[in-house]
Amino acid sequence: MPATLVAPRITPDTPDAVPSISVKELWSGERKVALYASDMPGNYRYRRGDKPQLVAWIIQGAIRLGLEELSRSAAYAHSYRLLSLSNLATGEQIRAHRLRFPNSRRLNRAESIAHLVALGQDPVSYSAAAVARSRRPLVEGACHCGSTGWTEVCFDPYDPTAIASQSCPGHNPTGHLPGPSVSVIA
Repeated sequence: MPATLVAPRITPDTPDAVPSISVKELWSGERKVALYASDMPGNYRYRRGDKPQLVAWIIQGAIRLGLEELSRSAAYAHSYRLLSLSNLATGEQIRAHRLRFPNSRRLNRAESIAHLVALGQDPVSYSAAAVARSRRPLVEGACHCGSTGWTEVCFDPYDPTAIASQSCPGHNPTGHLPGPSVSVIA
């Protein structure tokens, strides 16, 4: 990600070479990552009437990263946030997140500003494809759940056999059980 902020800009020879991107096609996490990768000043403060400039920066960042990398980075950032908020982020995940987003102040600022683009839309609308991408979990690095989506937790320190399964906020944020049916072993 840091290279995107200092990479030389290549301007296409023809206007048709610029991909068409609509902000509505991006979910808020993608908007955040696009702002992070854009030319938005680090000390930017939103002012009334700045929405067109925000949209331009989002589109610039999306074009700079490409939609696939934008989507992937947003999914990594979202899953990391859920793991971090649950105090389940591993050292490897923390390092991967810091490598991908070395400027945490800029990422936090981009996140708060990305939500301003949605304000004023009644109702806030995202495309169906954007909503589907927003629900895709991706985790960088080893996870406590071993990529299964579930971890074992001992809730009673005096009884180590009192173990329950807990969904992993990074790999299984909705807590869906695998398979069509659930069998209980007594």
